[in-house]
Amino acid sequence: MAHAGLLFELMVLFIGVPAAYRLSPVRIPALPVLWLAAGYAWWQLARDPGFDRRQLWNPAPLGSNLVSILTIFLVVAALQWAGVHWLAPNLEWSFARRHTRFWAMVMLLYPVLSVYPQAFLYRAFFMHRYAGLFPATPAGGLMLVFASAAVFGGMHIVFRNNLAVALTFLGGLLFAWRYQHTGSLFVSSIEHALYGCWLFTVGLGQYFYHGVWPKPD
Repeated sequence: MAHAGLLFELMVLFIGVPAAYRLSPVRIPALPVLWLAAGYAWWQLARDPGFDRRQLWNPAPLGSNLVSILTIFLVVAALQWAGVHWLAPNLEWSFARRHTRFWAMVMLLYPVLSVYPQAFLYRAFFMHRYAGLFPATPAGGLMLVFASAAVFGGMHIVFRNNLAVALTFLGGLLFAWRYQHTGSLFVSSIEHALYGCWLFTVGLGQYFYHGVWPKPD
């Protein structure tokens, strides 16, 4: 596809769809929209002989990246916990304490139903499909990482709060870099799932959930 066509597709899929969802007067579940978009991305990559499908799993680099992943995560998680503890103590551990069964279900299903489709769409698809729009240089590679993070963070406007956009942009930089560095969507998704599950656990999940929390037991 010519660059103009790719740019149009990028604008529609990664800017137009989230904006339309955000402005829609009808509240619909976010996950089916994500799955439809990821399904389109899957269809496109399945037709692309230049895409290395081994990157969609490829757990081999996990061992050599595990220390880095855990070290960064522990630092960031501690800072997030401190922020919640001091600035919003009413939220601290609130989801896990008040809705333990629902929290446990989220811990199990969120990585499969949300993290991997997001990783597929915003990293595997985006960073392969639109790589040609950026210079084939190290600087171009960094620009691609930044663009992936920007659309990933921008998608979170659907949750109608600035915190979700800011945190996911920063996370998107890390996850896109990890995917680019390892060539493994599995490794990038593991890292993404760590942060997502932690946000729900520490008490910030309400900023990343398009719906209504269960009533207290």
